[in-house]
Amino acid sequence: MQKLIGLVRRCVEDYQMIQQGDRIAVGVSGGKDSLALLVFLAELRKYNHNAFHLEAITIDMGLGMDYGAIRELCEKLDVPYTVVPTEIGPVIFEHRQEKNPCSLCSKMRRGALNQAILDRDMNKLALGHHYDDAVETFLMSLLYEGRISCFQPVTDLDRTGIIQIRPMLYIHEKTIDNFVSRQELPVIENRCPVDKTTKREEVKNLIYDLSAQYPDLKERIFGAMQRFPLPEWEPRGRYKRPRGQQ
Repeated sequence: MQKLIGLVRRCVEDYQMIQQGDRIAVGVSGGKDSLALLVFLAELRKYNHNAFHLEAITIDMGLGMDYGAIRELCEKLDVPYTVVPTEIGPVIFEHRQEKNPCSLCSKMRRGALNQAILDRDMNKLALGHHYDDAVETFLMSLLYEGRISCFQPVTDLDRTGIIQIRPMLYIHEKTIDNFVSRQELPVIENRCPVDKTTKREEVKNLIYDLSAQYPDLKERIFGAMQRFPLPEWEPRGRYKRPRGQQ
C-alpha cells in the first residue's frame, strides 16, 4: 500500500493535481481501476499536505448492477457515496440499437457524471486511468486517427468548470490487478454487451504481442510522451520524468 500511495502522491505532485480545499469526486464504475483509485485517494488524505474532501459517484447505466458492496466499502473508507440512476444502457442498446455504442455511451455517462458533480458542489473529478491506459490511448490515436495525442494528466473542462485529474498514471495495470485481488475489493462484473470487443482491446493485444520482442515498449512510449512532451505531459512538480513502476 505505501509503495502505491507513494506513486499516486508522486503523480499528484508532478502535475499539481490537488490543491488545498479541493472537493474531489471519484467516478466509480465498479471496475478494478476506479475502486483502486478510491482506496488510494482515501489513504492519501492522511498524508497529503493539501487537505481535500473526497466523495464517490457511480452512474448506474440501468443494466441491473448491484452497488451494495461498493456502498459498504465507501462506509469503511469514510467516503460519501452517491449512485445516480439512468437509462443509458437501455437507450443505447435497446431503443437506439447503436452499432458503435462506445462514443455515445461515453458522452452520456460523462454528462451525467459532470451534472452529479456540479449538483454536489465538487470541483474536481478523479478518473482511474493508469499507465497502460495512457500508452494504449496514444497508440489508438496514432493507428486509428493518424494523430499524436493522448488524454492529459490534468484537463480543465471549460464549459463546466470541472477539472479532471488522473492520479494513477504511474501505476501499471498489472500492479492494480494484484492490489485489487489482495485487498479483495468488490469488483462488479461489467454487463456492457460490447465489453472486451473494443478498439482499445485490439490495441491492448497488439501491445502484448509486441512486448514479447520489445520488452521496454510501454516504458519507451510513456517516456516519450513526457520528454516530447505531449501537451500538458511534462512534469511540473519536484519529480522529473519518472519511469513507470512494474
